[in-house]
Amino acid sequence: MTHGGRLDSFTVEKPETLSDEALVDLVRGGAQSPAGRAAMNVLIERYQEKIYLWCYRRLRNRDLALDATQDVLISIVKSLEGYRGDAPFSAWAFIITRNRCFRTGKRATKEGHDDIPLELLADEGPQPDEWTAQVRGYEETFRLVSEELDPLEQRAVWLRCFEELPVDEITRELKLEARSGARGLLQNARRKLRAAMERRGRGGPGGRT
Repeated sequence: MTHGGRLDSFTVEKPETLSDEALVDLVRGGAQSPAGRAAMNVLIERYQEKIYLWCYRRLRNRDLALDATQDVLISIVKSLEGYRGDAPFSAWAFIITRNRCFRTGKRATKEGHDDIPLELLADEGPQPDEWTAQVRGYEETFRLVSEELDPLEQRAVWLRCFEELPVDEITRELKLEARSGARGLLQNARRKLRAAMERRGRGGPGGRT
């Protein structure tokens, strides 16, 4: 997308057609440049609704989810230099969202909210010195998923293990018509991942199926 160090006109005029990673490259190339600002706007527009849904599923409170979404978007803008590209941008954004929801849930209980899910309160999320290790762990997991699973299996694993959707909802989301629905797809994906981990000398995968 660059020629002689200059952004071509297609990149500047149509950032919405670019991949997440290409948009990140534009921002890194100059966050205050016209192309960089346009790329950041596209990333925010592309993810703000998805991030809100992630927050709402965890917090189950509209106002808290809106506040958390705003905090996540600000964190993404500030932390973009820390995105190494080893995992999909969506996965990196999800990690930030998950951690923000844990902190929001903990704070909300101190302020008298009684509708925060108990499973959220059981884990306060990583401490600052655990952040790097957690991110690398997620990056390794996403890399394994992308290398070993086909696109439909990748989507099913994402929806179940990270967005935590029920199996029946995943079946509807992916429009699966097989009798076993998403459960059969997830079980097959689990077998593939377990075999891949054994080849690489690791233990079997945890998570939900």
